[in-house]
Amino acid sequence: MSATSPPAPPTPPIPSTPDGLVVVDKPAGWTSHDVVARCRRLLRTRRIGHAGTLDPMATGVLVLGVGRGTRLLGHLALTAKVYEATIRLGRTTTTDDAEGEPVADRPVEVGAGELAAGMAALTGAIDQVPSSVSAVKVNGVRAYARVRAGEDVVLAPRRVTVSRFELLTRRGTDLDVVVACSSGTYIRALARDLGAALGCGGHLTALRRSEVGPFGLAAAVGLDELAERGPAAVVPLGAAVAAAFPRRDVDLDQARDVAHGRWLPALGRSGPYGVFGPDGAVLALFEDRDETARPVVVFAPA
Repeated sequence: MSATSPPAPPTPPIPSTPDGLVVVDKPAGWTSHDVVARCRRLLRTRRIGHAGTLDPMATGVLVLGVGRGTRLLGHLALTAKVYEATIRLGRTTTTDDAEGEPVADRPVEVGAGELAAGMAALTGAIDQVPSSVSAVKVNGVRAYARVRAGEDVVLAPRRVTVSRFELLTRRGTDLDVVVACSSGTYIRALARDLGAALGCGGHLTALRRSEVGPFGLAAAVGLDELAERGPAAVVPLGAAVAAAFPRRDVDLDQARDVAHGRWLPALGRSGPYGVFGPDGAVLALFEDRDETARPVVVFAPA
C-alpha cells in the first residue's frame, strides 16, 4: 500500500479591502492614473479613484477613494491644498514647467523687494489662466490633447485663491516656495505669472504636494509600503469622514431617516458634514439648504 501525501494546509483567506481612503505619496514620473492602476492590483479591487490629479513630474499627497470611499472624492477635491515648489526665473517653456521646451531666456535682475511685491500681487483671490497643456476641457476635449494636435489653445481665466505664497529660500535664480491655495489652482501657472510680472520669465522645476485638506505627508504611504500593508493601509470610511468633514451625531430614529434618504433639521452649517449613528458608524454626508439638511451622499445601509 503506497504512502499518501499529507493534505496541503488551507490557503489563508485574502483580507477584504475596506471602504475608505488611501493617502499615497506619489513618486515622480508616475501619472495619477498609473498610481490608481497599481493600487487596484495591490488592493485587489477595481473600485478606486483619486481626488484631484498630480502631474507626472510632481510628488506627494494623492488621496484615493476605495469602494464606497470613492463617493467622497468629489467633495475632497474641493478642499484646500498645500505645495512645496521650486520656481526658476529667467526661462519660459512651452508647458510652464521643466518638462516643456525652452521658449525664451532672459537675464534675471530682480531684487528682494521686487520679488516680494510680485509674490504679494499673486496672493489672495486672483484670476488665473491655466496652462494650455492642463487637463481643463475645451468643448469636451482636454486642453493638452488639443495642443498635441497642433491647436493654439488659450484658456479662459478662472478665479482661484492663493492664501499663502511664501519664499523659503532663494538660490540664485531658483526660488523655493510654499503655496497654500484653493482647488483648481495651477502652481506652474503661478510660476509663469510671477516670472512675467518680474519681466524675466519663469517656470516650475519641482513640485511636491504636502497637504490635501486634512491629509498630509505624515499620513501618506509609498507604493512599496502599500504593497506590504495591503488593506491595512486603508483609512476606514468612518475615520476618513470624521477627519475630512465636520461631524453630526444623530439618534436611532434620525439614523433610520438618514438610511432612507430623508431630510433632517438644518444646523446652520456651510458645506457638507458627516452624519454618524448612535453606534458611531458613518451614515451619510449632509448639507444644509435653508431650513433643512439634505443628503449629498448616503452610505447606510452598507
